[in-house]
Amino acid sequence: MLPAIFGLVGTTLGDEERAFFRECDPAGYILFGRNIESREQLRALTDDLRDIHGRERLFICIDQEGGRVARMKPPVWPAYPSGETFDKLYDVAPASAIEAARANAEALGLDLAEAGVSVDCHPSLDVRQPGAHDVIGDRALGSDPMRVAALGRATLAGLARAGVVGCIKHMPGHGRAMADSHKELPTVEASADELEIDLQPFRSLADAPIGMTAHVRYTAWDAENPGTLSATVIRDVIRTRIGFAGLLLSDDLDMEALDGTVPERAARAIAAGCDIALNCWAKMDDMTGIAKALPAMSDEAALRLERALISAGDAGTAGDHAELVAKRDALLAAAQV
Repeated sequence: MLPAIFGLVGTTLGDEERAFFRECDPAGYILFGRNIESREQLRALTDDLRDIHGRERLFICIDQEGGRVARMKPPVWPAYPSGETFDKLYDVAPASAIEAARANAEALGLDLAEAGVSVDCHPSLDVRQPGAHDVIGDRALGSDPMRVAALGRATLAGLARAGVVGCIKHMPGHGRAMADSHKELPTVEASADELEIDLQPFRSLADAPIGMTAHVRYTAWDAENPGTLSATVIRDVIRTRIGFAGLLLSDDLDMEALDGTVPERAARAIAAGCDIALNCWAKMDDMTGIAKALPAMSDEAALRLERALISAGDAGTAGDHAELVAKRDALLAAAQV
């Protein structure tokens, strides 16, 4: 198996894509708005991906956070609130905020499970910092690490009840970044002691099955390399100080924070300690280059992948979608959020 996750061009698989995916056997796939048209079409697409590999448990992920980050959109699917909504509720009713976040994630997860999506790149555990770039902004679950951890755990639990695995991001923390890593490399010059605040939510949820790195350079740990490409950050901070033992994905390797060709970035990410390289934009030249540049997935990474995919529950045991949404809305309305 190739330690890579690839994007797709459109709403159905092309012949070239199908042949390439069958031959290189990637660990999984990521979906975007360009791949989504209707409920029936999306389910057919995810079923088609499973048929290629003959694996019922297949890593098919999406960024479906709610708020401004949602690939499955109205009117076909309902809109979901941003992380900031639950942060505001926590100000007045912490227990209600935790339960609202759980119910919201369970409802969202039911949408994903119905579509054949197995992994949600959510929740963000980045601690919001005043004055930072708004690339995180209202996506964050708060500026207090304990609150972020509590709401993040509720989100993971809700997704799991719906049969979907959550992915915590962006380790070891994107909340201080003064630039958008989609466009350029942010550099964080906070001290190691100051960065303890950023690590706390990830440390609290270190038992999460899947995590994603940040394309951010932290001078306190590695003055040369962004976290995704830093063996020091992955080994000493993510694996040791945070204690994360789950499946570690790179953030999207197409982002402009990174230099070099996309295949070179993928090779560097795996060499630094990422388990899987994430390549979103479905450019065949980049994907074939990655397939040539990467070794086969390590036994350790393959075990982490298997454990992650079996960690979620069965969607058949989840609650009713309408009741979950009504419960969330009632909790938000009671606090006038």
